[in-house]
Amino acid sequence: MSKQSILPPTDPVPVNLKDALEERYLAYALSTIMHRALPDVRDGLKPVHRRILYAMRELGLGPDKGYRKCAKIVGETMGNYHPHGNQAIYDALARLAQDFAVRYPLVDGQGNFGNIDGDNPAADRYTEARLTTVAAELLDGIDEDTVAFRPNYDGREQEPSVLPAAFPNLLANGSAGIAVGMATNIPPHNVDELCAALLHLIKHPNASIEKLVEMVPGPDFPTGGVLVEPREQILEAYRTGRGGFRLRAKWEKEDTGRGGYQIVVTEIPYQVQKAKLVEKIAELLIEKKLPLLGDIRDESADEVRLILEPKTRTVEPLILMESLFRLTELEVRFGLNMNVLSAGQIPNVLSLRDVLSQWLEHRIEVLVRRSQYRLRKIEHRLEVLDGYLIAYLNIDEVIRIVRFEDDPKAKLIERFKLSEVQADAILNLRLKALSKLEEVEIKAEHDRLSKERRGLKELLASDDLQWERISEEVRATRERYSKKTALGRRRTTFADAPEIDVDLDAALVEKEPITIILSDKGWVRALKGHQDDLSRLDFKQGDSLRYAVKAQTTDKLILFATNGRFFTLEANQLPGGRGHGEPVRLMVDLEQNQDFAACFVHDPERRLLVASTGGYGFVVPESEVIASTRKGKQVLNVAADEEARVCVPVDGDHVATVGENRKMLVFPLSEVNEMTRGKGTILQRFKDGALIDARVFHKKEGLTWLDAAGRTFTLGWSDLREWAGARAQAGKTVPKGFPRSNKFGPAFR
Repeated sequence: MSKQSILPPTDPVPVNLKDALEERYLAYALSTIMHRALPDVRDGLKPVHRRILYAMRELGLGPDKGYRKCAKIVGETMGNYHPHGNQAIYDALARLAQDFAVRYPLVDGQGNFGNIDGDNPAADRYTEARLTTVAAELLDGIDEDTVAFRPNYDGREQEPSVLPAAFPNLLANGSAGIAVGMATNIPPHNVDELCAALLHLIKHPNASIEKLVEMVPGPDFPTGGVLVEPREQILEAYRTGRGGFRLRAKWEKEDTGRGGYQIVVTEIPYQVQKAKLVEKIAELLIEKKLPLLGDIRDESADEVRLILEPKTRTVEPLILMESLFRLTELEVRFGLNMNVLSAGQIPNVLSLRDVLSQWLEHRIEVLVRRSQYRLRKIEHRLEVLDGYLIAYLNIDEVIRIVRFEDDPKAKLIERFKLSEVQADAILNLRLKALSKLEEVEIKAEHDRLSKERRGLKELLASDDLQWERISEEVRATRERYSKKTALGRRRTTFADAPEIDVDLDAALVEKEPITIILSDKGWVRALKGHQDDLSRLDFKQGDSLRYAVKAQTTDKLILFATNGRFFTLEANQLPGGRGHGEPVRLMVDLEQNQDFAACFVHDPERRLLVASTGGYGFVVPESEVIASTRKGKQVLNVAADEEARVCVPVDGDHVATVGENRKMLVFPLSEVNEMTRGKGTILQRFKDGALIDARVFHKKEGLTWLDAAGRTFTLGWSDLREWAGARAQAGKTVPKGFPRSNKFGPAFR
């Protein structure tokens, strides 16, 4: 058997790989942008939707006609215009029929076309469809040479490159798509408002965005919801063509008796699947990430009705909903990216005014082409009618020529100076049409068409008349879809997002008492409840208790390190009480040669006195020491041979300091500077040794400390006069009975 190739011999042509890839990828990108993903600004449709609607029209599926199987429609579309998968075509068809997905549906579906829960439509063999009135308006005049046609994919048929679009579909129904290197996302709007803006733009072509946004205040989603985006952001989005809108579910409080209540959600954000939303909230509930919520259930029928039960009747409804808006799809952000095809060729991002203006320009072009088409038809008809009138005036001669001449057409043209069109029309006359009544009707029709021709010529010669005609069409559309109608009423409302004084981050954590244990070697854990007896605590070998802090799971734990840095830990994120906990150094970035000097629960209203062993310090508001990262926040600057030693609450009007040399000094708090960061000022001078401790107290209450046995001693001001002085003095030897540790005792209780 011969091994010779059956293919004709060819000489390989060398091709640069880079150039070949660039050329092919550019062709693919242009095809995706222009013929698949981006809508045309004129009719707001992508090619697949345009082909579906045109195929349905060719099948005679008007709004007043019967339904046909969707399988037939899909087959017609795929065979004649859109050579892609039938499932893709059916998905696009089904979406045009979903009143929860499309603001003004273009397809009137009969059967199961899916639902807001996310269930898929039934197979195309089970569903039927026809065009809606809105779709009919998009197609109106397509047989009157109003738009250009182009060959279909195999050249056997002709398809429209754009629809006449007597309906502002791009903004009314919106669009979404992802092309190569670009995308589009346009929300639906209210047609009544769009028509008001169009009428204003016709009168004032240079209208400002601010004026147009007064008439089109924002999107109008088919599923309703509440728009909480600030007006300034909406203005900027419509001005640039890019932005976004915060959309929330609509809810109301419903009393259940005996002081109880439940939240009823009646509208959910656009494109959120209700079943998945309920499932997600239930998961968060199980994971205890929604401590304010007790239960959720779906009582929806034809209308959305989600029931949210608070955990207790004391939970504020506003705070409960704000927590849900933060963690669930009860609030979404719908992006705006008005990237569309201008003139079917140029992808660009347009402002609101540009989109409206280009739609109006398209309607002017459709009006001119339609008028020219009608004018040609009238002139042709008038030419025929002129021939008929000649025939009626010379009926006997015409009959003679037809009966006896060998070439009656040529003889008629020669005898009466007729055109070929007129001669053919006369020869095709029926005998019945030779009655006197027909002659009268022809004259009446001639007069009527002559008047219409004059009107069309005036229309084509006057821009003002053309804009007046477009205004009439827009007003008619506004009347059909006014807010007084069921389809035209505005569904999405506007509101300002409420200002919540409560810390929502804390509100989202279930509040429970805990005791935080920090050991000498830096192991941290959180025991449930407030523990008073800590004698049974177990530690690693060689380790022991250092700090025990009673707190709530909603608190923040503040750690003050010897390098002058403050670290912040969320109490609810600390390891549990089982075992020995975890090293705190895994949670914060603290050098190995540094240690912790204080551990306490954060109080944002409190002030702190911080000081170093060198005797320098200052007062800092506790709200300024919160750290947002693992690295902590540097507050007290310390010298290389010193370390941060003191961090005590400021609760009083005097300060007492004590050093290693057992010298104590008492001075007014007013002498200490308040700062947010720095070295501070000298509090007490030392010839040798260092600052060990400090305390802020009220002069009228006296100075208190704890001895080694845990007993409390208090010295009144009369007994403290000996140690009273000014800041930066050396002080005097501590009072009799002062602890050998040179410390006043725990600063935080």
